[in-house]
Amino acid sequence: MPQAADFHFDPAGEVAVLTGDWTAVEIGQASDRLAQALAGAKGATIDLRNVGRCDTSGAFGVLRAAQQNGHQDKILASPEVERLLKMVSTAIQAEPTPHTRRRPFYDQFDRIGHGVVDVGLAVVDGLVFNGHLLTAVGRAITNPRRIRWAAVFALAERAGLDAIPIVATTTFFIGAVVGLLGANLLRQFGAQVFAVELIGISVLREFNVLITALLLAGRSASSFAAEIGSMKMNQEIDAMQVLGIDPFDALVFPRFLALLLTIPLLVFVATLAGLAGGLVVAVTALDLNATVFFQRLVDNVGITHFWVGMSKAPVMAVVIAGIGCRQGLDVGGDVESLGRHVTSAVVQAIFSAILIDAVFALIYMKLNV
Repeated sequence: MPQAADFHFDPAGEVAVLTGDWTAVEIGQASDRLAQALAGAKGATIDLRNVGRCDTSGAFGVLRAAQQNGHQDKILASPEVERLLKMVSTAIQAEPTPHTRRRPFYDQFDRIGHGVVDVGLAVVDGLVFNGHLLTAVGRAITNPRRIRWAAVFALAERAGLDAIPIVATTTFFIGAVVGLLGANLLRQFGAQVFAVELIGISVLREFNVLITALLLAGRSASSFAAEIGSMKMNQEIDAMQVLGIDPFDALVFPRFLALLLTIPLLVFVATLAGLAGGLVVAVTALDLNATVFFQRLVDNVGITHFWVGMSKAPVMAVVIAGIGCRQGLDVGGDVESLGRHVTSAVVQAIFSAILIDAVFALIYMKLNV
């Protein structure tokens, strides 16, 4: 059972014998009473050998009472308590944490300057990465036997084919939402039948490739960055270089090629799923049958919008794979760096996918396509 911290003096009044548990819970006012008692007992010794339990709070109370009255050198304790007293005494004598001064306003310009330098270095590193990747692509074209097809197909299955369910589900609901919005908006003008064209153009031209790219940015780019970053942390990439294996040939190019091969398939699946979602809305909300739906798609939408959307797929694949692999190769030797670069891979891939889609929209608008 825990006992409250207490003390008493021997008959001669020369030794203060501490009893009970000198812990944070049981110490109470015992340390203050000990300091007052020691003030009137010159040359007294503090005996901690009968103490039940003692933690840092109790040790601090004993040391404070002893130091206030000059008894710090007259303490008797077991080896365990003596080590605890020594540790607490060292902590007491440590220098206090310096007060952090507030940075003046003009230091913000220093941060801005460092940020600009970091952006410039990132651009240079990106150009170096792109050049190395183009070199690896050139080697693969001139000598196809260098391509690690087993790794390419394994990555294509994991990064591409395994993403079909989530891509199809997401674009199905996107197509349904576009159909519902179009039907409600156009019903005010008695032109709800034109919601079919709205579904077709939005899904075939924009949402199929954009939703696929965003899902792969969060799924594949983060996976590539985490896999390569873990190998970088474990010095596996350094070992590959020592063995004469180029990491771009063994790690970057297979992921680049796998995503390049699978993203057109995913965009096609997204197109079918988006149209299926729009068809469900057309049948249930617009009272159109499937024949009318697809006939209006063929007559008024055409195949051009489909090829416009598909033309963006290879560019999205190159950018997403490149960002994921580059962030993985930039990982340092700690877990914090890994998490930071995985987050950067996802954010940069999503931003790049949206930016590329906007650039393509401007180009095709100028081309009147």
